[in-house]
Amino acid sequence: MNRWPEILAASAIAAAITGAVVLAQSPAPAPAAAAADQAIVLPSGGEGAAFALSGVRVFDGERVLPVANVIVRDGRIEAVGADVAIPEGIDVVDGSGRTLLPGFIDAHTHSWGDAQRDALRFGVTAELDMFGDWNRIPELRAQRESLAATTQADLWTAGATVTTEGGHGTQFGIAVPTLPVDGDAAAFVAARVAEGSDYIKLIVEDFSTHSGTRRLPTITPAQVGEAIAAAQAGGRLALVHAASQADALHAVASGADGLVHVFHDVPASPAFVAAARDAGSFVVPTLSVIAGFARDDSGATLAGDARLAPWVGADQRATLSATFPGPARPQALASALRSVGALHAAGVDVLAGTDAGNPGTAHGASMHGELALLVRAGLSPTDALAAATSVPARRFGLGDRGRIAPGLRADLLLVEGDPTADITVTRAIAGVWKNGHAVARPRMDRVLAVPMIPEGALVADFEDGGTSVRFGHGWQLTTDAIVGGTSIADQAWTGGGAAGSHGALRVHGEIRPGFAFPWAGTMFHPGAEPMQPVDASARTELVFQARGDGRVYQAMLFSGPSMQSMPAMQSFTAGPAWSEVRIPLSTFAGADPATLRAVAIAAGLPEGGFELFIDRVELR
Repeated sequence: MNRWPEILAASAIAAAITGAVVLAQSPAPAPAAAAADQAIVLPSGGEGAAFALSGVRVFDGERVLPVANVIVRDGRIEAVGADVAIPEGIDVVDGSGRTLLPGFIDAHTHSWGDAQRDALRFGVTAELDMFGDWNRIPELRAQRESLAATTQADLWTAGATVTTEGGHGTQFGIAVPTLPVDGDAAAFVAARVAEGSDYIKLIVEDFSTHSGTRRLPTITPAQVGEAIAAAQAGGRLALVHAASQADALHAVASGADGLVHVFHDVPASPAFVAAARDAGSFVVPTLSVIAGFARDDSGATLAGDARLAPWVGADQRATLSATFPGPARPQALASALRSVGALHAAGVDVLAGTDAGNPGTAHGASMHGELALLVRAGLSPTDALAAATSVPARRFGLGDRGRIAPGLRADLLLVEGDPTADITVTRAIAGVWKNGHAVARPRMDRVLAVPMIPEGALVADFEDGGTSVRFGHGWQLTTDAIVGGTSIADQAWTGGGAAGSHGALRVHGEIRPGFAFPWAGTMFHPGAEPMQPVDASARTELVFQARGDGRVYQAMLFSGPSMQSMPAMQSFTAGPAWSEVRIPLSTFAGADPATLRAVAIAAGLPEGGFELFIDRVELR
């Protein structure tokens, strides 16, 4: 069966849209929504203000205080204890039957768009990004040093990662620095330190644990050791992405401060456990994303939990339900769970991290699922809560958060019940404070307004000597590189369009081996940002002029409530002479023009070069 369209649907979004947005798109404005639905009325706190929580159970990041009063003033915790007197004249929240926790710290994310906003809505007050836009570092640093009211979680980032030419991390359609096979790892790391990276992440990943064959190049063992030493010499933690036990063992032996995934090819051996313990390395298992490999439906189950569901947005719901291409691999999760249990029992620090941004995950919500997976692996609920609070704060040097203690930042999560007895109680959120300010938690289970597509059917006629569009974000390349493929594409204006017009868009490249269902092509986004939906329900046809090499190409419409929604497809043949391609939108099965996100034109099998010219693209 030809599964190219199915795989393209699952992967092209991440390749052409998400990958570029990860490093290029600044956070989008908060969506318009109805008034917030709050479980309780929360005092705002913040600079110049004070409030108290009375008679509340407190997990302070390390231990449980069965009953305590907590005073917050000027964005910080002023006092905690059973005998703390509540000053007169300040607002008081009744903590009876509730538990107060430090705001959660997600120790592995890929944060773009609304990620920081989504995280905070679920009580994740800080995220540690493991590959992001290094140009945002000054802005992120200023944000997390402030005590002002905010709608976003704080963010630290690795910036650019230590990866090789063509290695994992280079496949997202934008330029990133790479370390050549014979390159100077110390100099490469020094450049990342100069950019302001908060820590250094090394990628040791050839995808062989996913497919059984090596699909991508990766940095050499010698470079691993050199990069770790250089990071630590520069005052940065050295973190390693390794998917196999052999690579993880080498990283630990080379002095890595932490592993940002637990390997999943085999359960951890006693030798590895001992090596990690003796080296003092920590592990961020990211069980949520490994559960996605297993297709155990834990993400979809989380999205359906009544305690979370009203606050899970449509995009989050879709990504929680999404899966990775390929067959289910339940053994990967079984191995990872056994490894985490053994590491924790041996005293290795385990940190809660979700790898949010990937299929099966969602920022904020997935932390509650990750905690349950850690308990499933053998941690006690209290240990799992520490893995999401005090332990990442200690290991990453976040000195003013991760605990509830006098003088620390008032990043707080209040839940109904006792999560130290039942870890799923963290999902029953009664209130969130960031920097001492109450966080509004608007419900997301309501239809949000979608902007109308601009007037005028013409998208682009290429008469200006360039590739500009009349509306929308523009044309963007998409290839199978996201899944380890090697297909390539390029696009540029060229003279001589249809019917003697001034110019056209030339899209050319090569479909290459390396992935079972390769693709390459171009994509147009009708909204102001990539994959932003617009209401194109008044349009009835996709019309464009095409000529090419005789190949069969695919025209695709991306639509629906989520970026992860499957595209609808129609094929056409581009022959040597210009011809008009007219495709009624009604023939794109399952497409919803009222939420149109993108239009793509791509080549697939057979392998080999391709060349396509398009002109006068219209949505009539």
